[in-house]
Amino acid sequence: MAIVYLCLGSNIDDRIGFIQQAVSLLGAEGTNLKVIRTSSFYETQPWLEKDTDWYVNAVIEAKTTLTPEELLGLGNSIEAKLGRVRETEPENGDRRPIDIDILFYGNEIINNPPKLIVPHARLHKRAFVLVPFLEVNSEFVHPVLKKSIKQIYNELETPEMVYLYGTRPNEKDA
Repeated sequence: MAIVYLCLGSNIDDRIGFIQQAVSLLGAEGTNLKVIRTSSFYETQPWLEKDTDWYVNAVIEAKTTLTPEELLGLGNSIEAKLGRVRETEPENGDRRPIDIDILFYGNEIINNPPKLIVPHARLHKRAFVLVPFLEVNSEFVHPVLKKSIKQIYNELETPEMVYLYGTRPNEKDA
């Protein structure tokens, strides 16, 4: 069984509801995936499109017998079930009911672009991934960078804003 880490995000409608549904579907009977730990929900500044709605993100740790390709397929099928239509998104789709990214599949390094790159190619630059990951397993060592998640986070040069859900200051007050 492999230990995997996934990042889930949503920035439309019931953002937390979409993430909760995705976690439930990921761990449903017959998926060959058992959710071990889920981070808190974090409200996060959009990474590329600063004018779009803020995301809610979470990271989960799970055990699975699925291959990396099967795990990708499961994530894609859950995204579709929850209303994500990849074909109609702009290149960096900025409005998503759900996004499920494979961050790590054990310590494997998989380079099969554009479909599957593990570890996720940009996770080391994204506070919205690293902050919830710190909560789940701050000592996990990135198999390529050979640094812990905590070290990677501490080296971020310009992290985007990340707030524990419900603690983001009201924009009118800021």
